[in-house]
Amino acid sequence: MKLGLTAFFILAVTSAMFLTSPKAWAEPQTTYRIGPSDILEIIVWREDALSFPEVLVRPDGRITLPLLDDMMAAGLTPMQLKEIITKALKRFVEAPKVYVIVKDPRSQTFSVLGNVVKPGRYPMLKPTTVLQGLSIAEGFNEWANDDEVVIVRGVGSEQKLLPFEYDKVVEGETLEQNIILHPGDVIIVP
Repeated sequence: MKLGLTAFFILAVTSAMFLTSPKAWAEPQTTYRIGPSDILEIIVWREDALSFPEVLVRPDGRITLPLLDDMMAAGLTPMQLKEIITKALKRFVEAPKVYVIVKDPRSQTFSVLGNVVKPGRYPMLKPTTVLQGLSIAEGFNEWANDDEVVIVRGVGSEQKLLPFEYDKVVEGETLEQNIILHPGDVIIVP
């Protein structure tokens, strides 16, 4: 019963904060950027031989397409990659109509580890706060130390530890700690 109430409370507070916190709703929605491990679908209209239902973005950020060889995809938006492919295909196809669809955004994930009900890696389908991330992991388990939660964030070749004092956040004292997660962030609940 306590676990269910905790999960409900996390959802309620998170929803209320998005309605009332200017910082939360003022942050711009970022355009999706393709990353390593993403699965793309590339369609060239009326050119089945040049259309591919699953294209894996390799760890080096590149994809390989017949006729076009290797090209960098990581860091680009689907629209930017579409423009690059369209330009490259003009040597082979008159006025190619290209579509780039991110079928599986595997590069855009965060992890929740430690004393939560469902630890694991989760997709970031939209901007996600720490409270939302904890809610997705179904809240704390009975052994959790909710005042010593940290977010591990990679910054270049270094890692930063960002504190998250759950009780103070849900009481509204330290709302600035309820940050938007970045791809690759890890929430650790001791």
